[in-house]
Amino acid sequence: MAIREIQCAAALNHVSSRFLPYSWDLNPYRGCAHGCRYCFALYSHGYMGDGEGDFYRDLYVKTNIAERLERELSRRSWAGELVNIGGVTDSYQPAEAEYRLMPDILRLMIRYRNPCIISTKSDLILRDFDLIARLAEVAAVNIAATITCADERVRERLEPGGAPSARRFEVLRAFADTRACTGVHLMPIVPYLNDSRASLSAIFAGAREAKADYLLPGMLNLRGKTRQVFLEFLQREFPQCDAPLRRLYRDPAAKKAYRAALFRWLRAQAQGSGVSLDHMAPLRRLLGGEEQLSLF
Repeated sequence: MAIREIQCAAALNHVSSRFLPYSWDLNPYRGCAHGCRYCFALYSHGYMGDGEGDFYRDLYVKTNIAERLERELSRRSWAGELVNIGGVTDSYQPAEAEYRLMPDILRLMIRYRNPCIISTKSDLILRDFDLIARLAEVAAVNIAATITCADERVRERLEPGGAPSARRFEVLRAFADTRACTGVHLMPIVPYLNDSRASLSAIFAGAREAKADYLLPGMLNLRGKTRQVFLEFLQREFPQCDAPLRRLYRDPAAKKAYRAALFRWLRAQAQGSGVSLDHMAPLRRLLGGEEQLSLF
C-alpha cells in the first residue's frame, strides 16, 4: 500500500441524482484497501494529476478535510443538508486506524447538528460509537453496512479487505440501540455467485436479528473500468460463473427478466420476514423530526 497525504480544496462534493436521498458527498480518502472486486469507483483515480494508479493500493489521504469541512458547515449559505460520508471510498478502511480523520469530522457534524449517512464494510466504526450515538441525538443519522455474502469463502475473495459479514451485522446491532437508523445494503447481487435463495435468505435473517430498519438490494453494475476488473476476477476465481454471467449481461431481455424475477422474490421475502425494503422511510422520519432532537 502506497499512501500519499494530500490537501483537498473542498470537503463536500455536490452530487445530483434523482435516485439518491442526498446531494452532498464527503470522502476523507481516495482509493480503498478493502479491495472489493466489484467497486464502482475504480474510475475515480483517473482524476488524480499523476495518472490513474492502482485504486486498491494507491491511497490518498485528505489530511486537511476537517479544516475544510468546518469552513463549509459554518457558511451562512449552508442549509444543513444531508451528507453522505464514504459513498465513494470507505471512511473506515484500514488507514483510518492511523489517520483518525473521522472523529474530527463527527465532532463537526455534532457541533453543526448536521444529518449524515455513514456507509462502511468495516467494524472500525465501533471505535467512534460514542461520537455517532451523540450525533444521532442532535441530527438524523443513517448507519449502513454493505453485506453481500452469507458464505465467507466467497466474501473473502470478493471483498478481501472488508470485515466478515457476521461482524458487520454486529455493527448494525450495536447501533440499533441508538437513535440512528440502520440498514443492510445487499449489493451487489452477482448472478450465479451470491444470488442463491439460501444465501439471500440468510442475509434477510441477519438483518432481522440485527434489528436493521431496512434492507436495500441492488444488482451488479458493470460499467467503465469496473467491467474489465470484475470479469477478470470472476474468470480467475469463479470460472464456473463467468460464462453464464457474460451471457446474461450481453442479453438485455434476459437480464431484465432475471432482475424482475429476483426482485419479485426479494419483495416476497421481505414481506415474509418483516424486513422493510423502503430505505428512505426511516431516514425521512428522522429528518422530519429533527427539530425535536437535542443533546442530553
